[in-house]
Amino acid sequence: MENVEISFMKMVKTFRRECHRVSRSERTTVHGPDNMLMVLQLAIADVNKKQSGEFKVALSDVLNAWKHLLLDKLHLQPPDCAHLENYDLIRETYESFLKRSNTMDLVDLFFKYQQLKLVSDPDESLSPTQVFEFLSGNNGLLESSDSSVPSTPSKHCIAKVNAAVRKVFCSYLSLLVNTKNDLAVALTLDVPSRALGHQTFTDIKYAARKNNTSLFLAVTSFVRAIQLGGKGYAPPQEDPLRKHVKGLSEYVQFIDNLEEILGEVPDPSICGARLVSAIKSALVKGCCNGDAVKSAAEEMGKQLTDRICQLHELQKRSANVSGTGISPARPKAYAVNHATAYGGRDTVKVLLALLDEEALAPPCQNKADLLSEDQPTLNGAQAICVLSLFRSPEVSTGSSPEPLKNRVRSRLDLIKPKPTEKLIRSQFACTYNDEELPLNRVLDFPSTSQVPTCVHPAPKITPRVAEKDEAKSSQCSELIGAQQGTVLGARSGNGQKQGVGVGSRKKTAPQEQGKGSKRKQADSGHIRGSENEPPRKRPLCTKSVNNALNKKKLIAGQGKLTSFFRV
Repeated sequence: MENVEISFMKMVKTFRRECHRVSRSERTTVHGPDNMLMVLQLAIADVNKKQSGEFKVALSDVLNAWKHLLLDKLHLQPPDCAHLENYDLIRETYESFLKRSNTMDLVDLFFKYQQLKLVSDPDESLSPTQVFEFLSGNNGLLESSDSSVPSTPSKHCIAKVNAAVRKVFCSYLSLLVNTKNDLAVALTLDVPSRALGHQTFTDIKYAARKNNTSLFLAVTSFVRAIQLGGKGYAPPQEDPLRKHVKGLSEYVQFIDNLEEILGEVPDPSICGARLVSAIKSALVKGCCNGDAVKSAAEEMGKQLTDRICQLHELQKRSANVSGTGISPARPKAYAVNHATAYGGRDTVKVLLALLDEEALAPPCQNKADLLSEDQPTLNGAQAICVLSLFRSPEVSTGSSPEPLKNRVRSRLDLIKPKPTEKLIRSQFACTYNDEELPLNRVLDFPSTSQVPTCVHPAPKITPRVAEKDEAKSSQCSELIGAQQGTVLGARSGNGQKQGVGVGSRKKTAPQEQGKGSKRKQADSGHIRGSENEPPRKRPLCTKSVNNALNKKKLIAGQGKLTSFFRV
């Protein structure tokens, strides 16, 4: 086991020294076995999302695909010669994730070393079978050592918290070296709590996919546009990231503070100690004295600070023996600001060495603890789980509405008639519009052209005009009665008698004409009744007409005012 780790360390050092020959970026980070397994889990879930619509994967499927992936990449024959379903899509998704995040796994590092190996290097490279045994964790020595130590639930929980806190430390340091590492962004976005939950990460993921960039670049570009863009270049108001401006600004500001420390402090030991101290202060903020996260942060911070100082001493000794080393952050000849390009070169070398050692750590034996969604809570809000973060939140379909009691109550409130308030109306009551008309009025008066009579003022009626109107009405009634009598007389057999009666009435005295006219009206009404026709209404007397007109009489100027309010 120790020989395998030493051989891997030699391969890593050779790669760092000659990486510019086989890689575009000199800050490419390496994924260890645990990170490789997490990336594979995301790749399988992504394929399942495309095939079945669910971003989920079983632990057995991940372990089976893990075995196939290692054997395929190391050019070893699978034991059962069986081809895994959708394996080509899974491997393509896995490789694209590594390429997009500017990372590589230990299998790629093994083959890169085969290309970079010089003739002078000792031939102590590992075989593909040894690499497979190391990555799969099939080592009897490791299993026996783990089984010999009894494990209690409390110690197991403390170990999980320590591993999670150490992973957060290394993720922050990895972002200082390689900002394209999406896995590091997922592990540090909401640790400590910045109110950036699942929905925030999903919005960032969609923005990065839309612009074909990394997660960190999507966050920083949005925050920079908000801070420096102005009205013309600021993101639109409907941008989903607008809802998380405060938390994203805090995250970017924290990374900026770490980068300032990296560029301003030239000594790697002091710079590394200050970086670890800043991360530890952010993690323990708001934690109690007996909190497991606080104790784990203090312990992991001390270990990382000591290891950074040791790596710095080792690099200084090797530089004194072999001359000036080559930094992985070598500035280009066309760099505009050489001071910025050279800032933090030695510290970046130390951080890369630390991250390479973390990648070469033995794999976790309990795969369920590593890949399950039951992860220790470090931010006080929710547990850290990469699979749940990359899974888009489910959209509510309305299948589970509010309780039945609330729905019935709201329905009754809608049906229940609302009480109308009694209003005190003035003399211009005709200008008010009722809210709802009764149904019988709607049916009786369907025409909208009818206008209330109060719109136009009625003329004043004098007694002389009333007498003239009464005389006209009486003459009209006599003519109508005479016409009806002639018509009815032609139909009935009593026409002669009626004609005699009419002639005799003509020979009467003038003072009896009034009585004769009334008799004609009565006779005509009697004849109409005999023919099954509706009786005609008798004309109102002069007094009743005058009383009704006086009631409807308007005051001076009320007609104009009424028409004004109707307009």
